[in-house]
Amino acid sequence: MKKARAMGRSCVIVTNGRTAQQEAKIRNVGLDRLVHAWVISEVVGQKKPAPGIFQAAARAVGLPLRGSWVIGDSPHADIGGADALGLQSVWVSNRQTWAKDTYRPTHIAAHASSAINYVI
Repeated sequence: MKKARAMGRSCVIVTNGRTAQQEAKIRNVGLDRLVHAWVISEVVGQKKPAPGIFQAAARAVGLPLRGSWVIGDSPHADIGGADALGLQSVWVSNRQTWAKDTYRPTHIAAHASSAINYVI
């Protein structure tokens, strides 16, 4: 993520869950120092794949949603949400096989780091 930031990319975490739990996770692994913002479903009142949570992420960094990429490991919540909004996406497969027929990610990556490198 440091490389993405250095290249001028805005990085926002979009996550479903309870605020206290998700913020603790973000801080405990040091992501709070690497991303520009995070959006948690409990705060927004919508869960992925609802469009509103992705729109809140764009607002959090003051950028339009159009042209954004979604990187995620959930076919339904992340890639399905991106597809519904017409956004490009990278599915972090963790070496699993894509099984959905109704939509597909723009790219498939084995790990988060390779997904980020693809986008930047």
